[in-house]
Amino acid sequence: MPTITCSRCGETKEQLPRPPFVKFAQEVYDHICADCWAEWMIQSVNIINHSGLNLGDPRDGALLQQAMRDFLNLPALS
Repeated sequence: MPTITCSRCGETKEQLPRPPFVKFAQEVYDHICADCWAEWMIQSVNIINHSGLNLGDPRDGALLQQAMRDFLNLPALS
């Protein structure tokens, strides 16, 4: 399995086996290790439940996407 230097943890670790099914899939695939992505998956459930997000609402989806970018240390979109 290929390795990458992760934007979140800064370590060289195993890359995801394939891009995830998210809006920024290629960016996540290119910059986030499998371990940090697994941590995000757990954290995202916590955020959705704690905040009562409705992912059918575009505003709530945007909030979750920003939380993902913040958690994974991905640069803000311009």
